[in-house]
Amino acid sequence: MSDFLSLINEALAALPYPARPEGLYEPVKYTLEGGGKRIRPVLLLTAAAAYGASPQQALPAAIAIETYHNHTLLHDDLMDNADLRHGRPTVWKRWSENTAVLSGDTMLLLALRQLGNCRCKRHDELQRLFIDTFIGVCEGQQYDMNLEQRAADEVEIDEYLEMIRLKTSILVACAAKAGGIIAEADEQDCNLLYAFAEKVGLAFQLQDDALDVWGDPRVFGKANGGDIACGKKTYPLLTALTLASTNEHQELLTLISNRDTAEQTRIARVTAIYDTLGVRTLCDKAVSAYYDEARAFYELLPLPEPQKRPLWQWAENLMQRKK
Repeated sequence: MSDFLSLINEALAALPYPARPEGLYEPVKYTLEGGGKRIRPVLLLTAAAAYGASPQQALPAAIAIETYHNHTLLHDDLMDNADLRHGRPTVWKRWSENTAVLSGDTMLLLALRQLGNCRCKRHDELQRLFIDTFIGVCEGQQYDMNLEQRAADEVEIDEYLEMIRLKTSILVACAAKAGGIIAEADEQDCNLLYAFAEKVGLAFQLQDDALDVWGDPRVFGKANGGDIACGKKTYPLLTALTLASTNEHQELLTLISNRDTAEQTRIARVTAIYDTLGVRTLCDKAVSAYYDEARAFYELLPLPEPQKRPLWQWAENLMQRKK
């Protein structure tokens, strides 16, 4: 998989960009050079390899999905008013809001162009998968925006899970299934790849929610409580609200909305309520449940264990756990 990561980074670095019009392509190049784990393209190449396709055969689709993912980040950073990503100024902050929109739109189209360079017998099916996924991610973003407008105690956990499935998980699932399509795996296998990766994506997002509260800042590179500080609706918060007493319930709602109280005071108190209610244990159980579901789908893949093992190694690496 490290070889796949190197291959992807080399391919991204080698992408040609027109010099004109000035200001359009520089943010695209800047964004794709920003690094990261390349979770989705590595999975795509891994799934394709499991079914016998060469990395070069699948590489255009891998570059396409990474370009699309980064397109969403340009727009997300603008919508979230985020100043930094991977320790660098976001595109809208470094250039302008209009640049983030226009360069982001260009990245979407560049992703589709890259996908067109992928030569496989089932290209129409591959294209439908990508486009349906892109639309689903937009639906997830809209659900997220809708949830932001509602009080935290009006949001059901199932609504939140569906939002993160669309906004985050289905793009991971798309990567796995795309690898299968390119390698001409049969429909059942492609659907198993999708289900496997979708469950890993859900586990990963819920784990990320928990790490924001309880993670080691020295390991994850950010201070605890960022989601609490901005009043973000997350799995820990929604879980806590379902368990809280009347007084705890009201205190949680006040703490996540009251900007007059010092940020660290709010974070410490919300975390203390979570701990009292056993929220961390419940988060861990939810993560493990999705992880176990992913493992079950993985086990159903009708491939020899050595052939499919890199798929599970990808999941272990992503989740930073062994099983």
